Amino acid sequence: MKKLFFYILAFVPLLASAQDDFVVTAQVGKLNTPAKAYLLYQLGANRVLDSAAIINGTFVIKGRVLNPVGAILVIDRAGVGINKLDRSSDNLSFYLEKGEINISTADSVSKAQITGSKINEDNKALTAKLALVNNKAKAVAAEAKAVPQEKQQSAEFQNSLQAKLKALQTEQEGVLKTYIRENSNSYLSLLALSSLGGPSADPKELEPLYTGLSDALKSSEAGYAMKISIDELKSTAIGAIAPDFTQNDADGHPIKLSSFRGKYVLIDFWASWCGPCRQENPNVVRAYNKYKGQKFTIIGVSLDRPDGKADWMAAVKNDGLTWTQVSDLKYWNNEAAALYFVRSIPQNYLIDPDGKIVGKNLRGADLENKLAKIFGKI
Repeated sequence: MKKLFFYILAFVPLLASAQDDFVVTAQVGKLNTPAKAYLLYQLGANRVLDSAAIINGTFVIKGRVLNPVGAILVIDRAGVGINKLDRSSDNLSFYLEKGEINISTADSVSKAQITGSKINEDNKALTAKLALVNNKAKAVAAEAKAVPQEKQQSAEFQNSLQAKLKALQTEQEGVLKTYIRENSNSYLSLLALSSLGGPSADPKELEPLYTGLSDALKSSEAGYAMKISIDELKSTAIGAIAPDFTQNDADGHPIKLSSFRGKYVLIDFWASWCGPCRQENPNVVRAYNKYKGQKFTIIGVSLDRPDGKADWMAAVKNDGLTWTQVSDLKYWNNEAAALYFVRSIPQNYLIDPDGKIVGKNLRGADLENKLAKIFGKI
């Protein structure tokens, strides 16, 4: 949410409301002029910044929302203006929804109590359920930070850390799935569903959860968009035939995915500028060198920038990526990445000799373990 705050700062339109859907009434201690409150949120395609003077600790902000939406309330205690505030500013992340929302605190708004809003009450309950997982994640992060820098860069350490984080992600998703099943009419369930699975979510897991939502949620704009997203994911789900594509290698020769039929092919989406990709490359190199004689190969698809060919080639050489490399050098608009709905990298898909997707997002030891099941341990 803090990222959203600074993203919105670049766009500060104040939209006039023909009709007020929500009313935020707040009490923040005994603050007074020149203190000011700023409310930042999204209305459709527009980013909204609204504000109100704080008098005797109180202020009211009204506006419109189409559906519940994440918002940030920022308190400018000295009245210096929103553009001079930073991450250390007193702020509260919460949800806006139609109706009256009451916010009260004796001092910092970050510690405020929110009443009169179902989605914020739901979020408080869900946050409490996720607290155990979040505390474990903080402990893992602290443990990793305490390790010497040289060891942090080792493949062994990265794989161990990745395994711990994956286990925590699975635990977190378990909490979210239970919440969704038990709260079929909560808008927060729809938001939780959209966060499951990461960049390569399995539609076979998402669809039953979506089906269990109330008709009101499924018929909402966000519910309809979720249905479209799930349907789109089916084209790159386990068991689907991998979408075919053609891209040029570094010498300008067109390379077609389907020309590798008869082999297991790992489509590896990465980029020279992507730190996690470069950290993952030793794992991919090790797997390739171990199984390249077993009807296994890799196609690296680089999401490097239009002016990034030299960086792409340097990374290929430095990281020892000796397999086929292609790119259209269109950065996040890479056409192959768009076919596979790639929203973050590294990301990969394992294709069998018939062109069927049999694995995806295989990182760390997962790739070698998958190949060992296919070819046997080497």
